[in-house]
Amino acid sequence: MDRTHKASGDTAIADHLDLDIDGNGDRLREECGVFGIFGHPDAAAITALGLHALQHRGQEAAGIVSFDGKRFHSERRLGLVGDTFSRRDVIDHLPGSSAVGHVRYSTTGETILRNVQPLFAELNAGGFAVGHNGNLTNGLTLRRELVRNGAMMQSTTDTEVILHLVAQSKRNRFIERFIDALRTIEGAYSLVALTNKKLIGARDPLGIRPLVLGELDGCPILASETCALDIIGAKYIRDIENGEVVVFDENGAHSHKPFPPMDPRPCIFEYIYFSRPDSVVGGRPVYDIRKAMGAELARESHVPSDVVVPVPDSGVPAAVGYSQTSGVPFELGIIRNHYVGRTFIQPTQSVRELGVRMKHSANRAAIAGKRIILIDDSLVRGTTSRKIVKMMRDAGAKEVHFRLASPPITHPDYYGIDTPDRDGLLAARHNLEEMRQLIGADTLAFLSVDGIYRAMGEPGRDPARPKFTDHCFTGDYPTPLTDQTQTEPQPRQLSLLAEAS
Repeated sequence: MDRTHKASGDTAIADHLDLDIDGNGDRLREECGVFGIFGHPDAAAITALGLHALQHRGQEAAGIVSFDGKRFHSERRLGLVGDTFSRRDVIDHLPGSSAVGHVRYSTTGETILRNVQPLFAELNAGGFAVGHNGNLTNGLTLRRELVRNGAMMQSTTDTEVILHLVAQSKRNRFIERFIDALRTIEGAYSLVALTNKKLIGARDPLGIRPLVLGELDGCPILASETCALDIIGAKYIRDIENGEVVVFDENGAHSHKPFPPMDPRPCIFEYIYFSRPDSVVGGRPVYDIRKAMGAELARESHVPSDVVVPVPDSGVPAAVGYSQTSGVPFELGIIRNHYVGRTFIQPTQSVRELGVRMKHSANRAAIAGKRIILIDDSLVRGTTSRKIVKMMRDAGAKEVHFRLASPPITHPDYYGIDTPDRDGLLAARHNLEEMRQLIGADTLAFLSVDGIYRAMGEPGRDPARPKFTDHCFTGDYPTPLTDQTQTEPQPRQLSLLAEAS
């Protein structure tokens, strides 16, 4: 994928996400999801099902590129997978036994058709389609160099940079050209690519973004998460290793390790929020990890209370873990409306004041007169949290103790997560007491950084060798941030006109 901070009013339709009624980015946004299959007669239909399972990773657009042995076919649409790729006539336009697919939440570039992935180009070696989950931290720098050298960009995504780098490589074999391009880019990426003869998967040297290998009817599958394998009845084989490039062709599977060995540092937010609870990431069941985060939170910051209430749906597993550890009963004190869509994002001002109630309603019978522990996964700007605390008080809660199952987010992300700039992060501008007052809770507590590592099965965070990409909490960015440190000003939105000027 790609990343420069989005304009604040750009909102995504999301069933998995907590909808941002106010348009001020109070929730973290998923990056993207990728899927690929090689050698199966129902490749496009299977890819559509896989993308449906990965819909939580991106709701703005979806695309599939297939290959029928002679030519490539592409269908790229705005909107949800089920709105387009469930139609038989669309799948019929995607013949062939190999396909790659992508679901997108844009953090760079407009939500327009030319930015929808997989991107496709005809190279001198043949057709090449690529889908990308992550963000290149030198993508803008490389893009400017390519444009200065005569490249004509057709999209505003950093994924297109990869196409041009492959095209310009002087290597002979395609896989060598592909690896040549990977040696040039920095940041986080999981890639699926399709050529006339090959399905290719690649993961960045630190393994920041996830990618797994599965098998269905003897055919290899690449996907962002194991839930995409489950929906099609595929067998999980293994995770693609950090820094690994895997190639599937008529001669079987081939693994390349073009980078020096490095300790993996997967993104901690895959476990906190992004991955589906029924996925297994890096050998760890996500649901169990989120329960463990809630359990650690209870050990660190429990206060006398009557009920534990999750902010649905993201806070549910942590609330279960908190309840089980503290012995305080779990109650659904907030009921979520799953049927809020884009129609309600920009209502009249008077209705906008009620915005959070469109998505969440208080279950008065469960909370009136009680001291509640309110559990959520993370806190970004704090605007929605403030409204939910007020909702609990309006419904008769005697006390509201707000607990976050992750540490304070103090630094923006540059690896494919759409976080605000640092001045938009509540914890970057206020101390704990100030945040408590702004939210209106009786007490406020976050899970510690060591606590989140303990939930992951580690004794704590080793500053010399941290095992996860946790820069949002620590400021410890694991790769160079070339685009952020260059002297030339960066636009908030990439523009073809701006690049040409």
